[in-house]
Amino acid sequence: MCGRFAITSPPEAVRAFFRYVEQPNFPPRYNIAPTQPIPIVTAKRDARHFKLARWGFLPGFVKDPKDFPLIINARAETLAQKPSFRAALRRRRCLIPADAWYEWRAEGKGRKTPFLLRRRGAGLMGLAGLWETYADPLGGEIDTACIITTNANGATVAIHDRMPALIEPEQHDAWLDPDETKAPPLHLLCPADDEQIEFFAISPLVNRTANDGPEIQKPA
Repeated sequence: MCGRFAITSPPEAVRAFFRYVEQPNFPPRYNIAPTQPIPIVTAKRDARHFKLARWGFLPGFVKDPKDFPLIINARAETLAQKPSFRAALRRRRCLIPADAWYEWRAEGKGRKTPFLLRRRGAGLMGLAGLWETYADPLGGEIDTACIITTNANGATVAIHDRMPALIEPEQHDAWLDPDETKAPPLHLLCPADDEQIEFFAISPLVNRTANDGPEIQKPA
């Protein structure tokens, strides 16, 4: 799974990479956790757009969010079969900007070592995602989103058996295409090449969501 990630690039760099029309200004975030607002990139026929969504997907059929499990990840292999994701997969695919994500490797006797994983040489990544606007019974609305995961590649499997599905820049248009008459491009949801991702152990500071500064990314 992917339970924490970071987006620390300057806003203008993020906008240039994802080519959305809005000009948001946002601070670097080193330790994004579930239920927090996350940036997502969507597309309409006119252009790409930036918006904030809660990390924790809510399908439209949910009656009471308190009785529904928090969905932060969706498995690429079963997306098309799950009623929770069927509509969003057709109509509301998104990209989630990130510079890095974090995983914990089990070391035995309950110990886990945190690792930072990122594109080799650093740089922005577009994580595949789905989003949904949830409307509660009182008429309130909230945008929600989740990250799509796939099998780990041959390198990162040493840390965890899953990884986010990364959508390369030349594939952004195909993934975001809002034309729901086309079949979703599920072939894009595959592990990154082994040489694309680098990783290293980091400080246990990342374990606490209150820690949200560059010090958590320093190699252990």
